[in-house]
Amino acid sequence: MNAMNDVKPCGTCKQGFSGLVITALLFFAGVEATAELSPEEASMARFVDANTERTIDLLERTVNVNSGTLNVEGNREVARIMAPEFEALGFDVRWSALPPETGRAGHLIATRDGERGERLLLIGHLDTVFEPDHPFQTFKRDGDFATGPGVIDMKGGNAVIVLALQALDSVGALDGASITVVLTGDEESPGRPLEISRRDLWDAADSSDIALGFEAGSVVNGIDHAVVARRSSSSWQLEVTANTAHSSTIFRDEIGAGALFEASRILNTWYGELRGEQYLTFNAGVLVGGAEARIDDTGERGGASGKTNIIPERVIARGDLRTISQEQLEAARERMRHVVTGSLPGTQASIEFTDGYPAMFPTEANYALLAQYDEVSRALGYGEVVPFDPGARGAADIAFVADRVDAGLCGLGPSGSGGHTAEEKIDLRTIPKAARRAAVLMYRLTR
Repeated sequence: MNAMNDVKPCGTCKQGFSGLVITALLFFAGVEATAELSPEEASMARFVDANTERTIDLLERTVNVNSGTLNVEGNREVARIMAPEFEALGFDVRWSALPPETGRAGHLIATRDGERGERLLLIGHLDTVFEPDHPFQTFKRDGDFATGPGVIDMKGGNAVIVLALQALDSVGALDGASITVVLTGDEESPGRPLEISRRDLWDAADSSDIALGFEAGSVVNGIDHAVVARRSSSSWQLEVTANTAHSSTIFRDEIGAGALFEASRILNTWYGELRGEQYLTFNAGVLVGGAEARIDDTGERGGASGKTNIIPERVIARGDLRTISQEQLEAARERMRHVVTGSLPGTQASIEFTDGYPAMFPTEANYALLAQYDEVSRALGYGEVVPFDPGARGAADIAFVADRVDAGLCGLGPSGSGGHTAEEKIDLRTIPKAARRAAVLMYRLTR
């Protein structure tokens, strides 16, 4: 694992994540024998199997309550369903409401204080991307599978947290352990400012050693993966203004090129100069332009008007920016700013960046935690767990605490498909699988 010290942030090195994977696999290869389950761990595994159907019932109850991010009361109702589960396990449970001006509900926080082993932070979220006006609203089971809003992202993960904690409690392993659970109500679209909406999560992380995120697990080519790194997710807004006149006068020295040509120059230059850097992506998601252009406060809807014989005066474009490290983020922003300053004649352009999810960089400690998780999986008979490519995963709440804890691991929830779509489906057989792994990992971490 010492070789990991030679790896630099991907914005400045050529080795990148592929090199980290090679180093991690070399580490795993050095584990010649897998520790067997202790009697307590075997008992927890049996408890999980005996209580899986009850957990699926809990999942169904929460899925059937709409909790789109903007549905404040819906998120609160899901919290009311979940709270008694933690209270029954001896957790101190509280609801932390967010101020009304954030437009978000709040967070469910459950805490057990202890002095033994690592202090754990378990992260889930109550909200989904499906608001009350979306037609996808109901849990429907078909044998070993079920569909419904949030079954994977991430009410299934919340249910796994409960079942794993119940398994620990069944052998008395919660006594003396320090565990905090935070189920946020705005993971899909965090309230602003972040200093308010993420304060509870940061506070929990500051009193924890290890963060475990229960977003959906991933299976690639039959091999289970967990997440040691996630890219950041932030946004940008480009605004261009220009001289306007009859189109017959365009390109004259005193008139210039118009706003649309300038916006096209900027976007095309970004495409040519920034595209291709490992783990750096940037997307232009909304573009409006013409004699008039406007975009609403959400940044998601806008309009424009103009004519073919009028030089366009205004363009607004919005998009996102994703990186593997803060260093890569700052470097990309500086390069984008530089392109914006080289305006075509008769035009002016400006760009603003808005912070969102930070990056969760793949640290040596994260890989060491993954190695422990891999050992647990092998001991349970599930086989290896390898690191997931961060370029293929979106942002998540664990990134907000990655630099506040000693180590973090995500993707510990059940598996399925179709997240963020009306085809969202969970493989119910992976609920006990995820809960067994989580329970044994937490048991070992808190000894």
